[in-house]
Amino acid sequence: MRPVLIRGLTAVAAASLISGLGVFAATSASAAAGCRVDYTANSWSNGFTGSVSVTNLGDPISGGWRLTWAFPGNQQITQGWSATITQSGQAVTATNPSWAGSLPTNGNATFGFNASYSGTNTAPATFSLNGTACTGATGPTTPPTTPPTTPPTTPPTTPPTTPPPAGAKVDNPYAGVQGYVNPEWKAKADAEPGGNRVSSNPTAVWLDRIAAIEGTDDSSSNGSMGVRDHLDTALAQGAGYIQFVIYNLPGRDCAALASNGELGPNELPRYKTEYIDPIAAIQADAKYRSLRIINVIEIDSLPNLITNTSGQAGGTATCDTMKANGGYVQGVGYALNKLGALPNGYNYVDAAHHGWIGWDSNFGPTADIMLAAAQASGSVNNVTGFITNTANYSALREPFVQPTTTVGGQSVRQSKWVDWNQYTDELTFAQAFRQKLVSVGFNSNIGMLIDTSRNGWGGSARPAAASTSTVIDTYVNESRIDRRIHAGNWCNQSGAGLGERPTAAPAAGIDAYVWVKPPGESDGSSSLIPNDEGKGFDRMCDPTYTGNARNGNSLSGALPGAPISGAWFSAQFRQLMANAYPALS
Repeated sequence: MRPVLIRGLTAVAAASLISGLGVFAATSASAAAGCRVDYTANSWSNGFTGSVSVTNLGDPISGGWRLTWAFPGNQQITQGWSATITQSGQAVTATNPSWAGSLPTNGNATFGFNASYSGTNTAPATFSLNGTACTGATGPTTPPTTPPTTPPTTPPTTPPTTPPPAGAKVDNPYAGVQGYVNPEWKAKADAEPGGNRVSSNPTAVWLDRIAAIEGTDDSSSNGSMGVRDHLDTALAQGAGYIQFVIYNLPGRDCAALASNGELGPNELPRYKTEYIDPIAAIQADAKYRSLRIINVIEIDSLPNLITNTSGQAGGTATCDTMKANGGYVQGVGYALNKLGALPNGYNYVDAAHHGWIGWDSNFGPTADIMLAAAQASGSVNNVTGFITNTANYSALREPFVQPTTTVGGQSVRQSKWVDWNQYTDELTFAQAFRQKLVSVGFNSNIGMLIDTSRNGWGGSARPAAASTSTVIDTYVNESRIDRRIHAGNWCNQSGAGLGERPTAAPAAGIDAYVWVKPPGESDGSSSLIPNDEGKGFDRMCDPTYTGNARNGNSLSGALPGAPISGAWFSAQFRQLMANAYPALS
């Protein structure tokens, strides 16, 4: 079944399509058994995505679990995940996956499915776990024999036994709460000399392939923890928000080989059913309602359609394909729709950076294509805001080099570095782009994020005052905070430093400074490294590369010895700490 987008709905109307949570009561024949089932259905005209969460309220189950129910109508399941689902007529049976046969007391299992229907999509009336009707109230007759476990490196706190009711979304999900600290990233940072100075900062979890949803032990760039593992750990930490990067579009990053992905240009159906739907199903689990789940949507995708298609200096055949087939716009739209329906979900769309779309020729068209993607989701209300500078190095502020600065009668825009760009730093760009996005049709309360994980540019090379030169290029090069060879250089930049620490509401229109790119994770390998994650070799990550039209045929400025994108790069992490601004104590 091809999933259908909900179109032309407000956020309130879209939310009304989700069936209310149901706790189904019956009398249990066994005093030792009990369960609660939460069932939701996100419906459209002839299909829906179902999410089922079953909690064992009885004695521990160790030999496998089986949940059964009957649909009251003609609902027909077409695909499922995180459980083995079979259907005979109206009767449905879902059994545990091979890797999750145990269900301890108060333990929870969640799975999802896509289904078709016609007429009325009424929720099932009753559910049974291993043959016993779920009452929603029966407790264990004996204490559990296995003590609850707490994920490593997190404080031993206990999450609430029942999720709080979903409320209205807050305007700024970063305000007033603590962020989730990824224990896998923290362990790597702590293993570096002095890494404990920054290892307790919240960073984002990158979901850059389908296997990352469940987690895998055989990846050099993804940790072993899956989406549910991270969400459970966030609850254990008492975190108020958690950040995920949704990053697996078909034909992903059509202009940079280092971050190419596993899905081909025409695999939009797989993206929807095997990637977005399972993520949405897990995040929809009612036990996570106390968390603000922040999803950063598809880095580098939509801006590529503006700047890297035929007729542009960076044009590629793959970008032409993705523009022609609509895969990026429809894929982003689908992700916004599914994840935006969550009552505790917040979507931030990637908006490149000033050194990419700061020119008039790119600025407006990029805002327009982002609006097209939001409209493809059914409503602009599915967009909480936008993020700039993700995994990039553009300085937050350039105090001595602004577009209004003149030297010897010349504007700094005439310099080789600025190259007529309307912006020279991320803060002024993000604030201006926010205004543009509102002007084309986005809500007036959208907020911006700026990734400051690697744009500090501290250390001895950081200028403390403006240059005294009257030669425009000399003045700019001696005065700019950003020390890259060229603003188009993006891979493992030598000399970079940690930037502002994650902070909520730091400036007008800015929801937060964030570390979406976890410091120390590589942008791409310095040379070809074969891998099974779909990640290629891009010469912009090779320190000997002399460049192309996108970076003014300049040296790449990349550090040597880098692993594939997402893998830990110790030398980079140590340099980022050494050059941090504000400096580390």
